[in-house]
Amino acid sequence: MKKVLLAVCAALVAAAFVSCGGEKASVVKIGVYEPASGDNGAGGKQETLGVQYANSVTPNVTIGGKEYKVQLEIVDNESSNDKAVTAASELISKGVSVILGSYGSGVSIAASDTFAAANVPAIGITCTNPQVTLGNDHYFRICFLDPFQGTVLANLAVEKFAAKKAYCLSKLGDDYSGGLVKYFVEAFKALGGEVVEETFPDGTSDFAAYVANAKKQDADVFFSPVSIEAAALIIEQANTQGLTLPILAGDTWDSNVVLAAAKGTSVQVFVTTFFVEGSEDSNVKAFVDGFRNYLNTNATAKTNNGGDDEIAAVSAMGFDAYYTALEALKAAGSTKSSDVKNALPGVKYTGVSGDIAFDATGDAVRDVAYVKKVNNSTGKWDFVAQQSVK
Repeated sequence: MKKVLLAVCAALVAAAFVSCGGEKASVVKIGVYEPASGDNGAGGKQETLGVQYANSVTPNVTIGGKEYKVQLEIVDNESSNDKAVTAASELISKGVSVILGSYGSGVSIAASDTFAAANVPAIGITCTNPQVTLGNDHYFRICFLDPFQGTVLANLAVEKFAAKKAYCLSKLGDDYSGGLVKYFVEAFKALGGEVVEETFPDGTSDFAAYVANAKKQDADVFFSPVSIEAAALIIEQANTQGLTLPILAGDTWDSNVVLAAAKGTSVQVFVTTFFVEGSEDSNVKAFVDGFRNYLNTNATAKTNNGGDDEIAAVSAMGFDAYYTALEALKAAGSTKSSDVKNALPGVKYTGVSGDIAFDATGDAVRDVAYVKKVNNSTGKWDFVAQQSVK
């Protein structure tokens, strides 16, 4: 009986310590607002993986001289603008200090007012549409923007493929693909090019007619920065119809889904992206080795990465976004969301994807993109160039 009483007393003391807010019980919450389903589910899972891996490496942060355990609160926005507010509201109700995401500019824009009303800052990871940060003081981002990316791709089309005519395909009503096509078209026309544009409606699964039209138009390049799900279907049709012109796309196509779809075919795929392996930087090497080990020793993580250990650029960006959020919490010296928002403009961080700082709009100060192509034999990415716009 004496042993039982001692055990009960010990348990009560431990419970009292936790309830009184001892340091070991202090928690700061970071929201992860990403798609785990829908058109962008595959990419959203990979972006989330980068955040989760960073959290496993650095699970604690010191804020105002006090150590906190970092707890990730993850919601699925389902790649849907209609579901965005519900997912955003769920994060707010959980008491998060800062939010990361989303993969997909449309859902980021759709949730923005909800974050603003709660005075909770958000750090976009790879949402590249200018509208995400325009006209507000709560949304920041660590990636380059579509006007830059579209210009890089237009320059690639002209300089590498001597393209004079481009076929451009985007999804109707999609902020990301529609916006990036817009900026590509502006830059390509400024370089003297001609453009044929088409859009496809939501729910499209057959891209035969679009690929056939690109061939009929006698275009020099096929530009379609759409979702990963659509990308695989476009590559399948391109292979079936023997499309010989190169397919160009933006950061969404930097995925092992695209690699798998193009492997063993003759379809040429070139993408612009945020991160490439192979750097001699010790921090980049440590990330690559550590993240690959994380994937290979965590069955759920590997499944969410598409079943292999290919490292997507969005995972590296998720990793950097987590540490940027930690820097903001440390700079704020507080877990209060309004304090974190006020601290974010002055945050600087050197991540595995490069130096991170914010301009007056909250956008990343970045002027470099990486160009990669699919190696159809190995099913891996080949580095093509590091490219900026003068």
